[in-house]
Amino acid sequence: MTVPTTTIGYPRIGKSREVKKALEAFWSNKLDEETLLQTVREVEIFNWKTQLKAGIDRIGIGDGTLYDSVLDWVVRLGLIPERFRHLSGLDRYFAMARGKEGIPALEMTKWFDTNYHYLVPEIPTKFEPADFSDFLETAHLAQEFLGDRAIPIILGPISLLRLSNLEISPEQAASYLLERYLILLTQLKNLGITEVQIHEPVLVLGDAANWKELYQSIYPSLAQVGLPLHLVTYFDDLRETYAWVMQLPVTSISLDFTRGRNLELLKQYGFPADKRLGIGIVDARNIWKIRPETLFYILDEIQKFTSNISLQPSASLQFVPYDATKEKHLPEALRNVLSFAEQKLAEVAFLAKTVAGENTKTEQENIQKTWEIFEQFSPANLTVQEKLRNLELSDFERSLSYSLRLSQQIPLPPLPTTTIGSFPQTSEVRKLRVKYKKGEITLADYQAAIDAEIARCIQIQEEIGLDVLVHGEFERTDMVEYFGQQLSGFAFTENGWVQSYGSRYVRPPIIYGDVERTAPMTVREFKIAQSLTQKPVKGMLTAPVTIINWSYPRTDISRQDQAFQIALALREEVADLETAGAQIIQVDEPALREGLPLKTERWNEYLSWAIDSFRLATAIAQPQTQIHTHMCYCEFGDIIQEIERLDADVISIENSRSNNQTLREVTEGGYSHQIGNGTYDVHSPVVPTTEQIVRQLKAGIANLPLSQIWVNPDCGLKTRRWEEVIPALKNMVEATRIMREEINDISK
Repeated sequence: MTVPTTTIGYPRIGKSREVKKALEAFWSNKLDEETLLQTVREVEIFNWKTQLKAGIDRIGIGDGTLYDSVLDWVVRLGLIPERFRHLSGLDRYFAMARGKEGIPALEMTKWFDTNYHYLVPEIPTKFEPADFSDFLETAHLAQEFLGDRAIPIILGPISLLRLSNLEISPEQAASYLLERYLILLTQLKNLGITEVQIHEPVLVLGDAANWKELYQSIYPSLAQVGLPLHLVTYFDDLRETYAWVMQLPVTSISLDFTRGRNLELLKQYGFPADKRLGIGIVDARNIWKIRPETLFYILDEIQKFTSNISLQPSASLQFVPYDATKEKHLPEALRNVLSFAEQKLAEVAFLAKTVAGENTKTEQENIQKTWEIFEQFSPANLTVQEKLRNLELSDFERSLSYSLRLSQQIPLPPLPTTTIGSFPQTSEVRKLRVKYKKGEITLADYQAAIDAEIARCIQIQEEIGLDVLVHGEFERTDMVEYFGQQLSGFAFTENGWVQSYGSRYVRPPIIYGDVERTAPMTVREFKIAQSLTQKPVKGMLTAPVTIINWSYPRTDISRQDQAFQIALALREEVADLETAGAQIIQVDEPALREGLPLKTERWNEYLSWAIDSFRLATAIAQPQTQIHTHMCYCEFGDIIQEIERLDADVISIENSRSNNQTLREVTEGGYSHQIGNGTYDVHSPVVPTTEQIVRQLKAGIANLPLSQIWVNPDCGLKTRRWEEVIPALKNMVEATRIMREEINDISK
């Protein structure tokens, strides 16, 4: 018995971040378009060769991208909003992604419950002609390298609609899209393509049943092309949709067996004899080596219902780095239980051989031995575990309620202005860190240079006229990595980059053991900054759930326990910042919504411990200490009551790119605490005008009491240049001055 193997997506940033470097050089006019496109193509070819070498039988192709694969399908399908239609080529493409002078970019939000951001399509009333030439070229080239192993990856039409902002009815949009998908499938068939993957991840969402009629009307039409369709789902189970999805006219259906209850559904409903089951068995969203005995049980259970199977990762491997063997500085015991993209290919092949009956006992024993060595390397921290057991309800409650403590906090003018925290990470700052890591400069020299950057940042903020300042975070490579580096139980890679959006890549830390703070983490830099100004400087921390969601967490203990361990460490830091004189402490939790389970019936359990972890970290603060938090690029409306339960005094939100939708959700939810209304889009290089920010502030005042409103950009300024940041903030402060004068005139 031969068991075929499949991939449904692969990292597309380049093993040495070639795409990032090429993109940023192109944006800086240091690289031409042809070279940029060639770089992306070379990365795609390298990925194909890697998967071919690993012995993968059906290799997903066509998911490479310059910025975002959803945006790619928007362009191919001709779904171009009116404001971009006078542009063309890459000028149009990057305007949709990043904005252009006077033209706002597409909204950006999280891709399901991952830390990847996609650009939200806007389905217009009038479509432009479709153009699949780039995708067809990729498919043709892939055939040259892979032959019949090349399986194009297509974003499914219903998922595209469900993830879009619609100006027309879903039925009308689906009708228009169907014509274009039929053209694409026919063109691929004419190329000699033998199968395509159609990714429909929205089938795992709680409202997927609402789209049943559209699925049942569109897929029979797609099937008539005569090209075998592999329907791919991931991130959760098909509890709401399983029975009728199995009846769709496709030749293969992929299910995720690492999340949700698809195995239970398989046992309850069986599996169609005329279809192949793609078994998502290797977890594509963590970096831990498989434990074969667990997976063998699942595979044995599945084979009781069907023998027509293929094995694959649970989702695209874009969520993990390329190759764990490149991590030469990790402890060997840890490195040997890590599995990045290349290792996961080997795991898929190993499981396929095992199911096929080939003798892999020695390899299985070797995997087990690596886990035993790791467990000896990372024993439990009994002190931390004892702290968790001794927690009491009072540890999660501030000593005074919001309404009572408000009058004790620092007095500020109406519409107080601030920023989210980070300021530009220039090449000079990055080079400084590299020199320190290489031992080319001493710790004292490094800190002196960082202090100089802090001093410059404070001076700039003073000159601009901001009310509440920040130190700029120049010592931080990343808002999660920085804290993990100072906590026990974390490990860090050198090459473990994954894409967050566009050219923004991150290296998620690895949580491999119990977490404990061993020394103050942010107090030194706070003291330096506060000593340079009479204005309040915010202490800046990253909250527990964001640290977990933007790391690769352990799988041997609950996420709740890991969050509470991190919260206890942050709790100590909050107390130390207060002692150092901090009147305002910001504890950022941008990933709270991101971690929300895709099934609503699991929301309460998650939100209970997620909110409690934030409260555990911050409840130690005295009433006069103002606690801020920041959340960005997510939907708030359905969890606004839980967000209020965070009991933060001020929350700053992304609002500019979502056309004030976030603000409306907060208002309609009756949120009673203070809100920083994100006044402009920091992910665009375009400097907002004073008039634009005035309009944004007026929208805030129209929705909220004046006493609740703060003024800030919609996110941190780390990725922007000083020549963009300074005029943007000046315009923000000027817009605030104008609004304050209007308010004063009205009050007179």
